[in-house]
Amino acid sequence: MGRWSRVFRCLLIFFTFAFIYIQVKLFTTQSEYADRVAAAVEAENRCMNEMRLLIDQISMHQENIVFLEEKVKRKEHECEQLRTVVQDLEKKAVGSLIREAEVPVAAVVIMACNRADYLERTIKSILKYHSSVALKFPVFVSQDGSNSDVRTMAMGYDQLTYMQHLDYEPVHMERPEELIAYYKIARHYKWALDQLFYKHNFNRVIILEDDMEISPDFFEYFEAGADLLDKDKSIMAISSWNDNGQKQFVHDPYTLYRSDFFPGLGWMLTKPTWDELSPKWPKAYWDDWLRLQENHRGRQFIRPEVCRTYNFGEHGSSLGQFFQQYLKPIKLNDIQVDWKSMNLSYLMEDKFVKYFADLVKNAKPLDGTDLVSKTNNVDGDVRIQYRDQSHFENIAHQYGIFDEWKDGIPRTAYKGVVVFRHQTLKCVFIVGPDSLQQLGIQSA
Repeated sequence: MGRWSRVFRCLLIFFTFAFIYIQVKLFTTQSEYADRVAAAVEAENRCMNEMRLLIDQISMHQENIVFLEEKVKRKEHECEQLRTVVQDLEKKAVGSLIREAEVPVAAVVIMACNRADYLERTIKSILKYHSSVALKFPVFVSQDGSNSDVRTMAMGYDQLTYMQHLDYEPVHMERPEELIAYYKIARHYKWALDQLFYKHNFNRVIILEDDMEISPDFFEYFEAGADLLDKDKSIMAISSWNDNGQKQFVHDPYTLYRSDFFPGLGWMLTKPTWDELSPKWPKAYWDDWLRLQENHRGRQFIRPEVCRTYNFGEHGSSLGQFFQQYLKPIKLNDIQVDWKSMNLSYLMEDKFVKYFADLVKNAKPLDGTDLVSKTNNVDGDVRIQYRDQSHFENIAHQYGIFDEWKDGIPRTAYKGVVVFRHQTLKCVFIVGPDSLQQLGIQSA
């Protein structure tokens, strides 16, 4: 009996320790599980917070997207309304012109972009002489882009019609070093001229830029030029500009020349000429493109000795190139020439070559070095023959005139001859290697 009692106590002790051990293990396991559950709950809470944050961010972005989409729609709507207003204004202005006048001589378009101060100066210069010829020369401002100052400036004048060119097509430049501005300018020119010739049906258009002042006889000059364009199809355009029109190189406001070099900077062309140019208009550098033989095809340009436009645009897409040396000193004609009373038949192709040949033939030939000094010592006109482009550039540098060539033609040249004034009255003719032959001069 005592032995079984000991065995029972031993078993009881064993089971007691076993129970305690199991309870301890169970407690430990429960503690670990509780810790894991707490960590899982914490992780779940953190994940939920992050998810809520992401949801909030997504909601904000969605709101921004919706806001931007609505803003784009509003802008498109505003542009459409503006376009409608502009079209209505164009129709009213042009319709009024058509009712009040028979056939205008030419539309005048000022090409503008983002220089409101320059545009104002140009408009004021034009309107100074415009009132008496308003029906003959309706004035337009064509703006490239949406600069609000330019639009407000242009639409503030009842005497002119506003057009707006909005171009959102990307520009693909052919060379990385090029300026994108020249591509946009070419697009704007084509659009504006298409509008004036094909939408408004003008027979002629005079192109100005937003940095030009005009002379007192600007409109009369171009009216006389319109008659020349109609009579002589070998004339491609009438220009108001002389590249060598600086004060020291000009004298006679009545003298006009034919030139193989397109001057630009205030020029007039006809609808048939635009019909030819518009389909192949270049992507950029339209003025140099017009100076290529393949485009002017031997046709010539009328230019004055004394400029009828003055370019004051020191700041612009050309970055002030040549301004101080060649543009700032330009002489703008300041007298009222009565072009209607003048006989300009000498400018017709068959007559001008003989007229100009006599001028060149009667000039005293000079050669050698120190040409300026020799010119000073001669009474009357002189002529100097150059061998090639390099030789011409050397002579041009001595006198200070433009030495630039395009497609084999010096600026202002006719039959390879460049003419300018020296010491006020005398003419200097710089003559090409085959100019005398082209002019029909047998011996001189």
